[in-house]
Amino acid sequence: MHTGRFDGIVIGGGHNGLVCAAYLAKAGRKVCVLERRHVLGGCATTEALWPGYKVSTAAYVISLFLPQIIRELKLNEYGLSVLPRSPSSFTPLPDGRSLLLGPDPELCRREIAKFSAADAEQYPRYNTFLERVAAVLEPVLSMAAPDLLPLPGPWRSIGLGKRLRDLKKAWTLYRALRKLGGDLPQAVELLTGAARPILDRWFESDALKATLATDAIIGAFLSISSPGSAYVLLHHVMGEAGGARGVWGFVQGGMGGLADSLARACGDLGVEIRRESPVREILTRGGRAVGVRLDDGTLLDAKVVASSVDPHLTFENFLSPSDLPEYFREAVARIDYASASAKINLALSEPPRFTCLTDGAGVVGPQHHGTMHIGPSLEYLERAYDDAKYGRPSEHPILEITMPTSVDRTIAPPGKHILSMFVQYAPYHLANGNWDDLKESFADRCVAELAKYAPNVPAAIEHRQVLSPLDLERTYGITGGNIMQGAMNAHQLFCFRPVAGWADHHTPIRGLYLCGAASHPGGGVLGACGKNAAQEILRDG
Repeated sequence: MHTGRFDGIVIGGGHNGLVCAAYLAKAGRKVCVLERRHVLGGCATTEALWPGYKVSTAAYVISLFLPQIIRELKLNEYGLSVLPRSPSSFTPLPDGRSLLLGPDPELCRREIAKFSAADAEQYPRYNTFLERVAAVLEPVLSMAAPDLLPLPGPWRSIGLGKRLRDLKKAWTLYRALRKLGGDLPQAVELLTGAARPILDRWFESDALKATLATDAIIGAFLSISSPGSAYVLLHHVMGEAGGARGVWGFVQGGMGGLADSLARACGDLGVEIRRESPVREILTRGGRAVGVRLDDGTLLDAKVVASSVDPHLTFENFLSPSDLPEYFREAVARIDYASASAKINLALSEPPRFTCLTDGAGVVGPQHHGTMHIGPSLEYLERAYDDAKYGRPSEHPILEITMPTSVDRTIAPPGKHILSMFVQYAPYHLANGNWDDLKESFADRCVAELAKYAPNVPAAIEHRQVLSPLDLERTYGITGGNIMQGAMNAHQLFCFRPVAGWADHHTPIRGLYLCGAASHPGGGVLGACGKNAAQEILRDG
């Protein structure tokens, strides 16, 4: 049954899919977005889990989303509001001390000086270095990655126009890197190396290093000593969606507020959005994408299909093996989706009361505004990974905790709070047992770890949602529970993402494009993947 013909069909109503659809429609294309679930946003969604609560079930903060997209699609006019967090980081310690960090330089100096006067002097220099590298690399996010490798002839025919564009992009990157001067070797290590040795060179305080190192492994199946972990440090000074560089914020009304604003923009641009419309297959004819078939048998015709779901689903589920060349199928099969993250959402009757502080009961304080880190030392972080590498959930897990109700009172009943716990390490592949049987006991372990620092939390829990890596895969359609649609390791970034030779959103099937986090520049709530893909589609005509 044919129910429509479109210039473009976008598979997946996550933020990247909606961004891609909006730019295509803005250029005059007739576009349809197909979303498998009842709610838009992909991992960046808001759901009414319990009466009176609006919960950001997966993604929980925003900074990397390109300001250019916000301006061009007028998302603020469509209701997007980002609430900055200050202070932005709080780490309680077993000895009764704590470390509070944020955008206020004087606050950081005072807090770090409690542990090390030398570190208090070094910290601004460290941030300046990261910001300098980030400023050089940020323009690379806003363009499709170049294909720079000498590909075998049968793999792909690249025309002169694309070769010239790719050379221009490479030259742009080369000139940008030249600006780093003597910092270039350190920048290369930051892009490819491990977080721990870098932090060990910059600082002496274990509390400060552990706080910063936690940011290097969230969402990745890496230890702080693994090559590639340092790159994630850069993410925490990139992006300006929070109002200034590196300021991470909460989306008012929950992370789904971003999808809502994008949906309104799409609506005014004429995009048709169909929810609860799972795709069964991508239809091809003569090596070209010509539409999709939905699970209910509905056929939709299109000149272009853009997939914002991951390569496993796009190429191994929605297509027949005969549709793709063998070398490409093999490359897709090798993509690493290693994941070790879980998400726990709690409804609390009162905020956490940390024993290292003397604030009154039930009072929201500065410690609640940003990310509360449970991971007090480098040794603690390393041992948490040691468990996971043998297929065991961490005995003492690393927790990144946020309480969005500290700044947004629109998402919970009066006096109540939402606590979001992003957990490392919860390996997708377990040596023993299965996640359906283990997830609640693992969540108990996570709550118990927090209770060592805030003993009131267990009794304050009124509702709880636990999302294991398996749940993340089932609910959000992310292979292996990997929130980045593929590990963000060096061999799966830039001109290697998703696979070498196809880094520019194109695929071996004409008219089929990737527009999600599986493409450059990768995971995170960026929007760049969708925007860059739309530019490539429009260039192709």
